[in-house]
Amino acid sequence: MEFACCWTKKELAPEECPNIAEGEEELYSVHRRRVMEKCLDCPLFANDLLRFKESGHPLAEIFSIVVSEFLDQKSQLQSLGGFLSSKTREIKFLHELSLVLQTSVDLDEVLSVAMTAITAGKGFGMNRAFLLMTDKERQALRGYLGVGPRTMEEAWHIWEDVNRSNLTLRDMARLFQKNKLSSEKVKFNDILERLSVPLRDQQHVFNRALRERKPILVENAFSNPDIDPDLAQLLGVDSFLIMPLISRHRRIGLIIADNCITRKPITSQDLQSMETFAFPVAFALERAFLYERLQEEIDKLTVVNIKLKEQQELIVKMEKMALVGRITSSIAHSIRNPLMIIGGFARSLLKNMEQDDSKRDYLETIVHEAKQLEGVLEEVLTYSESLYPALDAWDINQLISGVRDDLAGHLARRGVTCMLELAPELPKVSIDYRQISYCIKTIITSALETATAEGEIVIRTWRDDGVVVVKISDNGTPLSPEMVETLTTPFMVTQNLGTGVGLPLCKTILEKHGSPFIIESSPEGGTHYIIRLPIKEEM
Repeated sequence: MEFACCWTKKELAPEECPNIAEGEEELYSVHRRRVMEKCLDCPLFANDLLRFKESGHPLAEIFSIVVSEFLDQKSQLQSLGGFLSSKTREIKFLHELSLVLQTSVDLDEVLSVAMTAITAGKGFGMNRAFLLMTDKERQALRGYLGVGPRTMEEAWHIWEDVNRSNLTLRDMARLFQKNKLSSEKVKFNDILERLSVPLRDQQHVFNRALRERKPILVENAFSNPDIDPDLAQLLGVDSFLIMPLISRHRRIGLIIADNCITRKPITSQDLQSMETFAFPVAFALERAFLYERLQEEIDKLTVVNIKLKEQQELIVKMEKMALVGRITSSIAHSIRNPLMIIGGFARSLLKNMEQDDSKRDYLETIVHEAKQLEGVLEEVLTYSESLYPALDAWDINQLISGVRDDLAGHLARRGVTCMLELAPELPKVSIDYRQISYCIKTIITSALETATAEGEIVIRTWRDDGVVVVKISDNGTPLSPEMVETLTTPFMVTQNLGTGVGLPLCKTILEKHGSPFIIESSPEGGTHYIIRLPIKEEM
């Protein structure tokens, strides 16, 4: 009996078997493999088997049974091999996923890995996924993040990029976190806003999944009586998976996944795989959220600690200033009366003295020096009283103009001009008028000490974030940081400026007004004195 199939031949010529493809040429000479891999699936072999069976040969029936059983076993082995390959990929994928979820405390990294795992072909391969999280008050589920394409065109672009890149899951997640996480949040914002559900609504399918602690595969959503029609309309799919995220009896949120593009059915195998994935994701999200909140609390405590330290330093400083104030007040009052008597007698003698008297110059010197000492004593007494400003609402531009007019003669004698660049319609500031006037006057006087001949002092005002800024600038010799420190320390001596409490008193006054006293040297030359005064709040 002659057979049409080549299964009876030990060796073949290339043209004798059409089933052997390029790259399989060794099958021409390997008879056993050729029969197993090619002949049993060949239509010619099936015809030969039928003819053999019709021939009535006693082995024909048995031969047919053996071949049929072999083909069944081969099919089962191929199916089992595919299943094992799928499980191997899944185990590898879950291992890679768990490494990130168990170690990361970065919320964005956890979200990127989890959502990439759901939607990537190397993961669960769903087209789209939404993450809903319980809010801080645990009153509602709120849409937090959506991932996936919105159109078929976008999906093709994503799939082509994935096929070209051949990245691991972790690399894909890192790329997603870097380039797409923020844009994905915005892309699905319209859907996420409408996915919010109160936790008290026990009949809603989301809350039912959380309550029962198991995933729900929703099918026929548009006609399903258990599904809100608005939810089905919002998602736009007839089938989707709801996966609750529970960590240690704590409801973290849930994931909604669907195949909105391919419309591929969601299988029970998908359900089981996602269920295995849900717990490590819930635990990782809880840990990341707790870590984020811990960092927020640490930041708050750091700020409080800094403020506490500042308050402690301020208390120590106030105690020192109070002590200095009491000492200076006592000394000033002890000196003031004798000094006034000396000045008064000198002025009386000078009044009755002839203009050409040789002793007149001595008396004029005594009167001048006594007046200067009275000014110093006034500063000392003001310093001791500056801890308690009497605040009220004042026009700072008017105050500055008045101080400039009072110092007009002094400025003219030094050959220095004082320019005003005052912003119009500034709100009133909450200040002690007398003390701030003293500060402006003292700063201008200090600027005169370093001003050059025909120099210039410029006073500017403007509004800035709840305060009015006063900036006094000169074009004299810039002050070094050491000189600034010296000038703002009470009773320190400088070679050019002598001994006094002028600028230190300004610093104290401004601190009591809640304003730092800033002195900056300009790179172009000169010094800037900056004051930030609080705006008076309207009642």
